[in-house]
Amino acid sequence: MNKIIQSILILFVLTNCTNKRVEPLPIDENKSNIVEHKKVIYQVFTRLFGNENTTNKPWGTVEENGVGKFNDFTEKALQEIKELGVTHIWYTGVLHHATITDYTEYGISNDDPDIVKGRAGSPYAVKDYYNVDPDLAVDPAKRLEEFEQLIERSHQVGLKVIIDIVPNHIARNYEGRTNPEGIVDFGANDIKTEVYNRDNNFYYIVGENFKVPAWKNDYKPLGGEDHPDVDGEFVEVPAKWTGNGSRLTQPNADDWYETVKINYGVQPDGTKDFDELPESYDKLGVEAHVDFWKDKDVPDSWLKFKEIALYWMEKGVDGLRFDMAEMVPVEFWSYMNSAIKMKYPDALLLAEVYNPTLYRDYLHLGKMDYLYDKVALYDTIKHIMQGHGLTDNLSQIQEDLADIEHNMIHFLENHDEQRIASPDFAGSAAIGKPAMVVSTTISSAPTLIYFGQEVGEPGAEYAGHGTPTRTSMYDYIGVPHHQRWMNDKQFDGGQLSEEEKDLRDFYKRLLNFTIRSSALMGEYQEIHSYNRENTENYNHKVFSFVRWSDTEKLIIISNFDAENDYEFELKLPDTIVQAWNLQDGKYQLTDQLSDQNSSELIVENGHGSMKLKIDPLESFIFMLK
Repeated sequence: MNKIIQSILILFVLTNCTNKRVEPLPIDENKSNIVEHKKVIYQVFTRLFGNENTTNKPWGTVEENGVGKFNDFTEKALQEIKELGVTHIWYTGVLHHATITDYTEYGISNDDPDIVKGRAGSPYAVKDYYNVDPDLAVDPAKRLEEFEQLIERSHQVGLKVIIDIVPNHIARNYEGRTNPEGIVDFGANDIKTEVYNRDNNFYYIVGENFKVPAWKNDYKPLGGEDHPDVDGEFVEVPAKWTGNGSRLTQPNADDWYETVKINYGVQPDGTKDFDELPESYDKLGVEAHVDFWKDKDVPDSWLKFKEIALYWMEKGVDGLRFDMAEMVPVEFWSYMNSAIKMKYPDALLLAEVYNPTLYRDYLHLGKMDYLYDKVALYDTIKHIMQGHGLTDNLSQIQEDLADIEHNMIHFLENHDEQRIASPDFAGSAAIGKPAMVVSTTISSAPTLIYFGQEVGEPGAEYAGHGTPTRTSMYDYIGVPHHQRWMNDKQFDGGQLSEEEKDLRDFYKRLLNFTIRSSALMGEYQEIHSYNRENTENYNHKVFSFVRWSDTEKLIIISNFDAENDYEFELKLPDTIVQAWNLQDGKYQLTDQLSDQNSSELIVENGHGSMKLKIDPLESFIFMLK
């Protein structure tokens, strides 16, 4: 969800993670061992993907602005996504969340606009964990079946499926109307006269009623529309803690007021009311973690969310993305993720964690596969793209994360971040090209791209709740650049401009190369620092490094400068010449991003060099022949 008050988030962390998954992978014909390749995750905001409506009225209804459906992900659409160089598709906003659209004829209660963000609602205010969003179905009565069919179609074209689970908070108006037999709803057995009880699902503000936030900057629910339920009131007795940890009876307008915090057995003072993992468990596998928890009495919320996660895995989902995982104690993740891994060893578990001091706990103890590399790589690259950061800072990031580089997922866009082409980020999708090359090739970690990124979507629409630069996740809206690629659901890019087609071709070449390359799962060494010291005309706008495996050797260089080209003699350190067993002579280099670019590496007396001219925003991935 939107991280408007991330600093408050971090302060509220109630507790202070690597069991690497091994999947069936291709066999390298030159070796007998199994070779792992890069993963590429395509995040799609499910209700926006297939929407062809171009009205884009602020605060528009579903009838006015339209909405996409599960069925819009046709075999053709999914095949085109796969051929972009994608291995996994993350369907964001699948679970049933609070919305202002009326679905009472399907047995779904209406939600109060005073506690719903936007008109379509936040996908991270889940209202029913055992069903999917009615907006997404042609027939809302059969919405779960339609999602199951989408899972099957995705698998048929070779894509693995990821969905969100949000263990930290749920919608204020949660109603589990489709719970499986024996599943008790959140809060149904809570003792509401106590601020805290270990087996309560919520924290309570005893003796006080909830109050709707006092809006600021002229904000009004539904943009001020005359709506019978917009009355500045919502009945919640007693009031509960808000999802971001606010203990105010009346949350602030910037709080996650549409959600309530889940209690995992952490007392209000931070004391843990459950067993903690012994020392050394960060070095043990999932079997040991399952064994540790099997005879332990754990809080009720732990049991509920484990059942939810396993329910969706049993539906055929291949992976889970956990929203704001750092706000949930790491012991719970050990308990739940080890149970998932024992039953589904190939499950991909991705967590949103922003506190670097917690990374290794949530990987090694919490048994996550991947975390966001935001506060290091993303933030640094964004500064470089905006013209006030130095490529010199990239080398230290890789050094600091060397032991967990495989687990730190790389991205330049997602639903929380500004679009590259938006004026508040870079103002041009082309500026993302060198950053994308570096982000996707500098480590063995998966790459995440957000739908529309590959055609330069700028997120320029004012949808209602929130401001432009991010594609809205709270309202019904069309996504213009993506719609041009969709081309009346032909999914062939028929309406794209030549510039947009070229951009998508760049992404397609890059991503397909990354999922085939063995070197990108192998060794890494930056050569940037060496060239900064020894190469004339090489500066902080350029970045270079090498990657290699037994069968593939790459020299990668990117120019982040949008205005200037550079010409210099790139040098290969002696250590790399030796590691690659290069003898004196000339070696042909072929660029993997272009059919036309080639170069020549000259090795003399154990020293390597290549003459190079690199244009503004150009990148090369040179493969040694």
